[in-house]
Amino acid sequence: MSTHQSTPPRGAADRGTPSFAHSVGLVAGREITMRLRSKAFLISTGILMLAVLASVVIGGLVSQNPDQTKVALIGTSADAASAAIAQAEGLEGVTADSREDAEQMLRDGEVSAIVVPSEAADAANPVTVIGLDQPPGDVVGALSIRPEVVLLEQASQDSFLIYLVALGFGLVFFMSAITFGSTIASSVVEEKQTRIVEILMSTIPVRALLAGKVVGNSAMAFLQIVAIAVLAILGMVVTSQKVLLGTLGASVIWFIVFFAVGFVMLSALFAATASMVSRAEDIGSVTSPVTMLVMLPYFLVILFNDNPLVLGIMSYVPFSAPVGMPMRVFLGTAEWWEPLLSLAILVATTVLVLALGSRIYSNSLLRLGARVKLAEALKG
Repeated sequence: MSTHQSTPPRGAADRGTPSFAHSVGLVAGREITMRLRSKAFLISTGILMLAVLASVVIGGLVSQNPDQTKVALIGTSADAASAAIAQAEGLEGVTADSREDAEQMLRDGEVSAIVVPSEAADAANPVTVIGLDQPPGDVVGALSIRPEVVLLEQASQDSFLIYLVALGFGLVFFMSAITFGSTIASSVVEEKQTRIVEILMSTIPVRALLAGKVVGNSAMAFLQIVAIAVLAILGMVVTSQKVLLGTLGASVIWFIVFFAVGFVMLSALFAATASMVSRAEDIGSVTSPVTMLVMLPYFLVILFNDNPLVLGIMSYVPFSAPVGMPMRVFLGTAEWWEPLLSLAILVATTVLVLALGSRIYSNSLLRLGARVKLAEALKG
């Protein structure tokens, strides 16, 4: 009687539990693949990049072609009125055939005023300005003799440019954090609902699962920010905004660095809070505190982009530092060591948040049904 002892398939003995780093790599690769296959992600990224490129191009065109105030001229182009308009900055002359035609153009809103030669030969001013129902201050100001102006302090940047830069930093941070954060939260809850997480946790450690999600989505968010920055720089080069490019360069680099660290912190918070619920309908309520932390810097930098005190506080608070400190670098109000100190605070806070988030995630992931309370998630 012969005995037959079955042998395991070749290679099965080599397939043990993957290492932590290997597990993180597998989960991160899966997250990256899912994002690249998502039409919503590709479309939102394309819209965001087009919006940034359009703002750069439009800003360049506006700065190169300032608005001209149109005024009506009557008769020959060799009179005193035409000569005054030709010497004035910001005024564009529109020729009218007669006084009646010029007045009709003024009533129709085609011009802001009518400029005619003064009737009195000994008049102090060689031209007379005719308005509709109010004195046209911009036309009078452009035609007046401007005295020499001396400023005690020169403004470092144009106010409109400061607003555009604040809007750009705030909008890119807000859109990227919300888009990827919501995706992470939905992914966590979906894996709980479908019980896929139980299969994953039987193969890899739960901390590796969280780390893989954070690494994969942070890598995609970082690449998105770099792509937007490259596109903005190319737009400034093409539109010959070399001065703006030189001014923005350092602040854009700091924005990328701060965003890379800050998004790791936010993604851990989104994953941890989402693991406390088991239904997709509850994601909004449980992640709302994190969403507020993302929205607050956006509104603050839009409303207080010229307030040194608010920007100074924002630049050291970890949740708003990715927007506040690059703005201060752009305005030239930050000392050389301040970005380094703020970054160190952000890194320390991120490490702390990762530790707490990992604990909440590990203690909540396998709990189905009612929402897990924060105290229970922290205690385990």
